[in-house]
Amino acid sequence: MRHRLPFSVHDLTGALWSLVSTTAGLALAIWCVPGVRITSWWSVFLAAFVVGVGDAVLRPLWRLVAGRAGVLGALVSGLVGQVLVAWLALTYLPGFETDDWGSVVAVLVLAAFFMAIGRWAVGASDNEYVIDHLLRRARRAQRAADRRAQASTAPGDGEDGGAAADRSRAGLLVVQLDGVARETFDHAVQAGLAPNLARWLSSGTHELESWWARVPSTTPASQAGLLHGTSEHVPAFRWWDRAQGRLVVTNRPADAAQVEAAMSDGRGLLAGGGVAVSTMFSGDAATNLLVMSRARAGLGPGQLFVHFFSSPFVLVRALVATVGEFFKELYQGWQQAVRDVVPRVSRLGAYPVLRAVSNVVLRDLNTSLVAEQLVRGAPVVFVDLVDYDEIAHHAGPLRPEAMRALEGLDRVVGLWEQVAEAAPRRYEVVVLSDHGQALGATFEQVVGRSFLDEVRRLMAARPAPVERRRRAAGVRSPASADSEAWGAVNTALNVLGRGGAEDVRGGRVLVGPDREPAPGDAGDLPEVAVVGSGNLGLVWFPRSPVRLVGDEIRARWPALVPGLVANPAVGVVVVQESGPVQGEVPDVVAYGPAGSRHLVTGEVHGQDPLAPYGPRAAPDLLRAASLEHAGDLLLVSSVDDAGLVHAFEGLVGSHGGLGGAQNEAVLLYPASLRVADAAREDVGGRRMLVGAEAVHRVLVGWLEELGVRT
Repeated sequence: MRHRLPFSVHDLTGALWSLVSTTAGLALAIWCVPGVRITSWWSVFLAAFVVGVGDAVLRPLWRLVAGRAGVLGALVSGLVGQVLVAWLALTYLPGFETDDWGSVVAVLVLAAFFMAIGRWAVGASDNEYVIDHLLRRARRAQRAADRRAQASTAPGDGEDGGAAADRSRAGLLVVQLDGVARETFDHAVQAGLAPNLARWLSSGTHELESWWARVPSTTPASQAGLLHGTSEHVPAFRWWDRAQGRLVVTNRPADAAQVEAAMSDGRGLLAGGGVAVSTMFSGDAATNLLVMSRARAGLGPGQLFVHFFSSPFVLVRALVATVGEFFKELYQGWQQAVRDVVPRVSRLGAYPVLRAVSNVVLRDLNTSLVAEQLVRGAPVVFVDLVDYDEIAHHAGPLRPEAMRALEGLDRVVGLWEQVAEAAPRRYEVVVLSDHGQALGATFEQVVGRSFLDEVRRLMAARPAPVERRRRAAGVRSPASADSEAWGAVNTALNVLGRGGAEDVRGGRVLVGPDREPAPGDAGDLPEVAVVGSGNLGLVWFPRSPVRLVGDEIRARWPALVPGLVANPAVGVVVVQESGPVQGEVPDVVAYGPAGSRHLVTGEVHGQDPLAPYGPRAAPDLLRAASLEHAGDLLLVSSVDDAGLVHAFEGLVGSHGGLGGAQNEAVLLYPASLRVADAAREDVGGRRMLVGAEAVHRVLVGWLEELGVRT
């Protein structure tokens, strides 16, 4: 039998490139730091070699530490390990003189900076270094499996039999590109910003189609449907729960866990050994990494974070790149203001930090975590990448900086494709989005007042000084406008004891006095609760134990509904006009500036207010208004012929309601898999899946077809 080396030419060149780049980075850093001196430049080459070997030798120890101390232990031990190895190399190897620990840390940071610049200069992927070790490990394991298979194959059976048998098990990787509309995806492919995904389409390995994200077209609702097969418990991103007498916010781990408990049946998309990464809900996964609903139990097994935190310069380079991303955002926001790009919103405050963390550290961490799970052979992995959605909210869905974020996500998908090719399973890769985004000036920019202030004005009830602490719940622009975007950052902050994004940014929404009111304690409840989920607005009257119908609202606040209908930023106000009688469906009416439409019967008076919103508007709004925690009033902003909408919060790119490109999401799947036409519905003459629940059923069907679950 022909003898094969345990490594390939690719492994050798990869290791050599890593050694050369580390040597160059260390050399430049040492030259810049006066506290470290060398007498021989060959010593730098030796130090780079020792740093690489030290990582390989110490990593099992760090995994042991992380297994006991969790993710925080992985972070601390990884950083300490990198500094320790560098200090030993620069102190005890011949040819070095080191003054103190600070000089060693400075060398590490500068080396990471120079190596990041070097990779950019030669055109290497900005986060390829994150998975180099994992990719080499997977390829070594695959070659070892091939050798074992060939050793057990009788002569004449063929050389490929063993390898084929080793990858006979299938797996599924589902990548969610958060907030990417079908229209945006097509633009990215045509502009050359998504070459990997474009290659899949042009080669015929994958098929592309749209699916309809129903109201509320938000990440929590869509992920609930995608991962658990139901979104009926999620009427918006945040909502008033009458039974609990408080505002429920899905970006709070405790609330996310409560919502998941109500909808989970133990048979979610990721049941049976699956992995969830950076998602809102778990999908009943066995392994949860940076998952909001499981944050109270931690970010996930600490051992799985060791690769990212302990690899030489990986975390340090990510932190250096984070600083660069922060200043890039400041520059791009300033450029929008200088060029007077409209519509636009402020891009200062906490947002530059959020973008820097989510688009660098979290992207690299997600890249590493998913690659690790593929190498381990997890049967199904679901990951949410929020980079585009976060930038598009503040810059605009088709603005250059948002589209460039898609370029980075395409590179990440390409890296996972490489890992999947060397993984122990034969992975099929599905790329989808949870909704799109639509551009437009905010409600406050159009009206001159926030949504909350407009509702209060029309109710003609200003809070007295003694009741200012009881002000209604509301979303003020821009303080609490981007709660959804904090995603995995908020998960990590809660685990580290910081309380969450809304608290950290000072934009916490108060719904009453300092204590949470007891259910039914009407005296402690706000008179009105107002929230915005993109261009979907919701209004509750919490002091009523049940939802108020139209006649009751008009009797108490005669100017409210007519005033909202006449508002130039409002297109539709949906009101339940009667309660259910003997099991009958209550009458739900959509009011517009020149007419109304009964959503149950379809009867129209005057001009149909839903005409600008497309053929799915009536069933979508009827469903949204019928959900358990739906608002007493449900509003959708006006939309013009160009698809511009008006967010009820401080976002120039928004989603949640209807209008523009926000409801047409993406589904890119292997051509070997099929979507039965019976699963689709007619949407304006086009056949597409309607609702995240329909996509969930298709994904589960594929898992069964691949033999991943029964």
